[in-house]
Parts: sequence; C-alpha cells; structure tokens
Amino acid sequence: MSCPLISNLDVVRVTRVDQCGRPVCGEDNGFTFDCLASISLSPDTDEGDDLQYKAANGKVCGFRKGCTTLNSFGVEINFFSVSPEFLEITTGNPVVYGFDGQPIGYDDCSIACKTGFALEFWAEVLGEDVCQAEGTGGAWLYFLLPWVSNGILGDLEIGSEAVTLQMTGNTRTGGGWGVGPYDVMPIDAAGTAGPMLTPVGSNCHKRMFLTNVAPPEPTCAYTPVQGDLCLTS
Repeated sequence: MSCPLISNLDVVRVTRVDQCGRPVCGEDNGFTFDCLASISLSPDTDEGDDLQYKAANGKVCGFRKGCTTLNSFGVEINFFSVSPEFLEITTGNPVVYGFDGQPIGYDDCSIACKTGFALEFWAEVLGEDVCQAEGTGGAWLYFLLPWVSNGILGDLEIGSEAVTLQMTGNTRTGGGWGVGPYDVMPIDAAGTAGPMLTPVGSNCHKRMFLTNVAPPEPTCAYTPVQGDLCLTS
C-alpha cells in the first residue's frame, strides 16, 4: 500500500508502565476502549542557541544554526466514558470500589511523574488494496507512545450538554517497552500476528506503522497484560 488514507480513530489501549517505562504484567494493567473524540500530539521543542563568529569590522566569519531538540510530545485525549480503570492507569490515582468489588469511581490525589502509561491507538486506513493481503480484514495505522507521564484530568463542566473529558500528559524517552507485550503486526508472509519485530529505540517518543493486524476489541474493563515479554521479565 503506497498511498494510504487515514480514515478515523478506531480503538485506544493504555498499559501501565513502571518507573523504568517497562510494561507492568498482570490482570489489572491494561484497558481498551473506543468512546473518545480525539487524540492530539503537540511537539515540545528547544530551538537551541545559534553560534556566530563576528569580526571587529562587522563581517560574519562563520555561523551555525542551533540544533532543535525534541523534548517531548504533549498528549491530549478527549473522551466521553468515565471509566475508573482508565483514569487509574493514566493518572496513578486510586479506584473507589463498590460493595461487590467493582470499580465505581476514583480519587484525585496526585500526578504520576515517575511511572505512567503506554498509549496505543489505531486509525482505519482507506484504499483499494487494504484487503488484498490473504487472511486480513483491512488495514490500520498503528500509533505507539511507549511512555506517557504526568497524566492529569482537565477541566470538567457538567451541565445540560454532552460532557467531554480531557486527559493530558507528556511523552518520555528511555523506557523499557521493547517490542511490547502485544501482537500488533504480521511477522511472516502468512500474516501471523506477533509483537513488533524491532524494539523501540531508547531515544524515541513515538512509533507509527501500517498493519493488517486488527486492533483489540474494546471492553471498558481492566484487561490482562501478558505475552512473551512478561514471561522473560
């Protein structure tokens, strides 16, 4: 597929990561949902300092433009569903449970600066050849932010109109996501689903690629984090 067209945001998955940016394995460390309006990424950069050599007579003998540094991406998630599990994973704040042990709410206590979450989302792709690969049901553009911290819930106004919630955070580098704990791409000519073939670089904030592996089904409940990465950790 040479010129894919991005259609719409489909499914989002968040995964808890530890203080080193590694996926936390276990039953209550993932959450997959689709009740959201948008995700936006805004680069935060440092323009660097220009270097200029100027002679006494005013002549510029040499000049070097400062090198721009990517500090992070500011992440903004606009969503509709008030899910305690999603808010707990993204903010690090505790869940409030009902008498039956089911999540019914959450507390706002602090901002998780040291740990955080990984954010994956899938956008449907349009094109005449999206279903040409044998055994596939379409194509998606897959986005991965392996380490997002400083998750915080934004302004909330409840009135007569529909309520949209906003979550913000910032990406970090140096995490231990590696190839990840999930099957997100074909790993052979037969289209077998598997983890990413190459790990995310230690200085990378984001990865994006085309895949024929369908996104997970939204459940709006905690989902387990497991797989080969968990078996070796």
